[in-house]
Amino acid sequence: MKYSTLGTTGLKVSRLGLGTTTFMGIFARRSPDESVRVLQRGLEAGITLVDTAPSYGEGLAEEWVGRALRGRRDDVVLTTKAGSYAPETFDFSPARIRSGLEDSLRRLGTDHVDVLFAHDIEYGSPEQILGDVLPLLKQLRDEGKTRAIGVSGLLLEPLGAAVEQAAVDVVQTYCRYGLHDQSLVGPATGWRARGVATILGSPVAMGLLTQAGAPDWHPAHPALRAAARTAAALCAGQGTDLASLAMRYALACPQLDAVLTGAGDPDHLDRNLLAVEAPPDPELLAAVLACFAEVSQRTWPSGNGAWPTSNP
Repeated sequence: MKYSTLGTTGLKVSRLGLGTTTFMGIFARRSPDESVRVLQRGLEAGITLVDTAPSYGEGLAEEWVGRALRGRRDDVVLTTKAGSYAPETFDFSPARIRSGLEDSLRRLGTDHVDVLFAHDIEYGSPEQILGDVLPLLKQLRDEGKTRAIGVSGLLLEPLGAAVEQAAVDVVQTYCRYGLHDQSLVGPATGWRARGVATILGSPVAMGLLTQAGAPDWHPAHPALRAAARTAAALCAGQGTDLASLAMRYALACPQLDAVLTGAGDPDHLDRNLLAVEAPPDPELLAAVLACFAEVSQRTWPSGNGAWPTSNP
């Protein structure tokens, strides 16, 4: 396992972290025991970053993380989120953030988290996030409820505004660096210059960059889906897997401090762990990147439209 430090926080994390979005059942239903085994296997392999949120399974992911970390809390950098408590439902009010964090800490079996993120900030207004939510997160940091604070989301402009105006410690985004889209590189380079860390979630773009392809609910444009299918066929023809290439590509990005992976079972996690060991094959990588060269719509809409953005 390889390790890095999250910006100026002093928090040392494994370059490959465990995300728990899959515990929501959006790809397939997972049993608590199976999910706990995945987490424990990750700890055995040297993973020290575990990311969750109260909206993942409406508290179930946090409960299962708490089970897996029983007696091992100090072995990991533990992150969770505030502002969403059920899928696609947001409440950024100060009272709900405080009560939600206390619920999260109870489920996780700890008195503090290491990073507390404002969850998918494009679903709040700029005035609310910058004027109320992030000052409250700083207060919670001062109270010892979290060691560092951050913002998460898909759209890069709101995340950049939070870095520039609110002095957050960590940014977490998803699907914005991968074989299909490298638009995160510029912002992440600037954030690092400010001492702000970047964590990437979903390097396989919510299933888009896999041999099975994007699930029916995926918001990708048809042209992007078609390019991903071409890339998957190209990889299969070379005797490899598109998801493996995507993992290796993300982990090789020097602007990323950590990359999160979800896994359905310990064997799936073991395959993802292999991506830490070697960079992608340069010839295959160039051919796959060429599959996406003519695609203009590499991301998709997100949020309530309250933030100025150049993204679709």
